[in-house]
Formats: sequence, structure tokens, C-alpha cells
Amino acid sequence: MKNNLSNIKKAVKILNKNQCVGIPTETVYGLAANAYSSDATDKIFKLKKRPKKNPLIVHYFNLKLLKKDCEINDNFLKLYKKYSPGPISYILKLKKKSLISKNVTNKKNTLAVRFPSHRLTRNLLKQLNYPLAAPSANISTKISPVSKKDVKDEFGRKVKLILDGGQSKIGVESTIINLIKKPQILRLGGIPKEQIKKYLNSHLVYIKKSKINSPGQEKTHYSPYIKLRLNIKKPNRNEAFVLIKKRKKMNQNYFYLSKKNNLKEAAKNLYKTLRFIKKRKYKSIAVEKIPNKGFGEVINDRLKRASNFK
Repeated sequence: MKNNLSNIKKAVKILNKNQCVGIPTETVYGLAANAYSSDATDKIFKLKKRPKKNPLIVHYFNLKLLKKDCEINDNFLKLYKKYSPGPISYILKLKKKSLISKNVTNKKNTLAVRFPSHRLTRNLLKQLNYPLAAPSANISTKISPVSKKDVKDEFGRKVKLILDGGQSKIGVESTIINLIKKPQILRLGGIPKEQIKKYLNSHLVYIKKSKINSPGQEKTHYSPYIKLRLNIKKPNRNEAFVLIKKRKKMNQNYFYLSKKNNLKEAAKNLYKTLRFIKKRKYKSIAVEKIPNKGFGEVINDRLKRASNFK
């Protein structure tokens, strides 16, 4: 689907009937439905085979609409002005009069919200009188999609419409920050935590292990469902070898995330590369050591969870 008004109108009609639509964002593609409708959001969980205990991120067009559902605070406003629209999600307190479906929050009094920057999805949100619950458009625990084709591979005809916004520019999910009390990073993502910490000019904790209070906290996730080994210097025979930069020695089993050791580029290509390796029928993946800083820390987080597949 190309970026034009007729396709957006089709998406609006489908969403208004409480059906799901595939949407592009700058992070990954989402499986979207009316966040106010329990019927619509229930379809997200069923399509994804996602546990109901795992909350959904809700996508808003602007601050005015968010204020109907959530209580905002100074830290949120500061981060919103700097990073939104963009690859960051905020955990905020839900207002008692909010229309958000209890499906979305797992009956909690908090909500994960974000403002996507992708032009096509912003145009869609502008046409709606409700926000969109939109987790990644993949079967739960599997690799997140970064193109329309990825979404089609996951769901086939089960999703009636997938808006085509090209390949996702960032290629990994949004950073999630809990702003209920002191700011806490709950998921590493599209904005490195050190960048946020520097901007807030305050102590910022990354909570690696906690109860599932937000999306992206599962132990096993982002997985190609292939054995995956980390920090490897030399791969086994017939094993796919994922590298951060090009080597002089060429090998058909080598797969490069970046040409020049660029961690941001590597993050963008991570899911695309894992999907490609899976389609090539490899039984095992080895990954060389990746610097644990900035986007490298995000990549390592995703690979560690993917490697928990048994």
C-alpha cells in the first residue's frame, strides 16, 4: 500500500469496525486496533498469540488526546518536548475516567504511551477519534517486523490491510521509560539510555528484571527460533555468523549488520538479518562480540532474549 489518502481511508474503515491493521512506525511495524475497544484489542492478543498479562503500548497523535486518558508530569513534558514524536514510550498513570480498554493495561492503573513519528501512521492517527493500541506485528516472542513483507509473512491474510511505509528507519522497538515516580528505563530501544540520562540530568535506573508492568519485559523474545550463541570469535561449520563489520576474509556464512562498525546501522539491520538467516534454513547462529554501549547495548539486549529460545 502506498502512502496516499485512499489507503488511509481504507484503514480507518477497518479500524472503525474493530478490526486490526498493520501500520509502519519508525521503530518496527505494529498490529493496530482501537485502544478503547475490548473487542478490537482482544483480536490483537489472539492474532499475536500474546499472553493477556503482557500490556500493550498505545499510540497517540498529540498531547491533547493523551490528556483525556493519562495524568502527565514534569519529567514527561520535558522528555515529550525533546523526543516526541519519536522512538520512546512513557509509562504514565491512567485517569479513572479513561476509556482505554482493560485488555490494554492488564487491569492496571498505568498505561504505556507513545507518539510515532512515521508520517503515514501520524496521518492515520489524525483521522481517528481514538488512539491505537499497536504492539509489534508478529507472533508473540518471534522477530519483530521491519517491513510490510515481514508482517505478511507473519499473518498472511489474517490481517486485512497492511499500510506500506517502507523499511523501518530505526529497526528496533522504542525505549520504554517509567515516569510514575523516579524515571526508570524498563526496555532499551530507539533512544539509548545514556542520551536520556544526560538530558534529564538525573540518576536513571535500568530495571532489567521486574514483574511484567510494560511491554518488552519477557525473558524470551525477538527470537528466530534457532539456536543462537553470543560473543563468538569463530563459528562452527555451517553456522550463520553475524558480524558487526566487514572482514577481509569472505565467507557465504557471514552476515554483516554494518559495513563500518556503525552500531545504529547495525540495530536497524538486526531483525532484517535474523529473518534472512532463518529463511536460508540455518540451524544455528553465532554472533561476534558487540560493544555494549549505545545501540550496541540495545542489540545485545535483543540477542540475549532471542538466545533464551529452547
